[in-house]
Amino acid sequence: MKLGVIGGGAWGTALAQVAAAKGQETLLWAREPDVVASVNAAHENRLYLPGIPLNPAIRATGDLADTADCDALLIVTPAQHMRTVIADLPPRDVPLVLCAKGIEDKTGLFLHDVARTMQPRGAIAVLSGPTFAHEVAAGLPTAVTLAIEDQAMGERLRDRLAGPAFRPYLSSDVAGAEIGGAVKNVLAIACGVVEGKRLGQNARAALISRGFAEMTRFGLAKGARVETLAGLSGLGDLVLTCSSISSRNFSLGKGLGEGKSAAELMADRRTVAEGAFTAPVLLRVAKAANVDMPIAAAVCALLAGDCTADEAVERLLARPLRSEGV
Repeated sequence: MKLGVIGGGAWGTALAQVAAAKGQETLLWAREPDVVASVNAAHENRLYLPGIPLNPAIRATGDLADTADCDALLIVTPAQHMRTVIADLPPRDVPLVLCAKGIEDKTGLFLHDVARTMQPRGAIAVLSGPTFAHEVAAGLPTAVTLAIEDQAMGERLRDRLAGPAFRPYLSSDVAGAEIGGAVKNVLAIACGVVEGKRLGQNARAALISRGFAEMTRFGLAKGARVETLAGLSGLGDLVLTCSSISSRNFSLGKGLGEGKSAAELMADRRTVAEGAFTAPVLLRVAKAANVDMPIAAAVCALLAGDCTADEAVERLLARPLRSEGV
């Protein structure tokens, strides 16, 4: 099975490294000519993953037409650009493995629903979990959820991607795997605020716990299974991204907590903090489903400049006392 990876950022490059680990040719599409040249000439993505040698079996291209002979495609473009990129792919019904995390802003659709509208017949999968790209690319141990309704195709994809240090766990809960990845990015911004404000480890642990309660409420309302939300693509990814400055979303929140504006923090970013784009649409979808998400609401207000970090914290602490299960 020849795999193509659509997206030449850090995460796309890391997944190409996984796909090429067994010496099988892997195609990496990148928008930036410098990335294509660097990968092909130096076997390194100097722009997004400097210092990590890449498998020579990875071939980079800037032409989506070159993906026409791939047997499956890993889509690793930012969530808000995924529809456009899929529309530009050669017209073949190959399996699409969605590796971005977010909700489409214009429509409020989950990414697997977007992909299904663009490719009604091919298999759609979601790959998600606690994954920092630089660790995956360096071959450090990683486990992920690979969610797909087609069990046979899921097993083929799992076996193709699995390696000594990369362990995919199969699931049929596509919505659950995607919801965990989208919501945790918003919660990671909130945890970054806790770090930036120096509110302590107790506060961060409480926020992760209450954030997971929000994720679970939302996920169950949208058809996810609780065991998926408590697994790698939900709780596992939440713990990772809420605990490290290596997380783009956590780093953004930390800057907000230190008093910088969202516009200032995001102006010069080469990489995307998906949670900043997911937060407002997540809140809209949650309100439509009558799901209370106060942490997500506080992140939205902070990103929009409607409150300061201090005011956001005060609002959360001033909420009425209630039972933990609510």
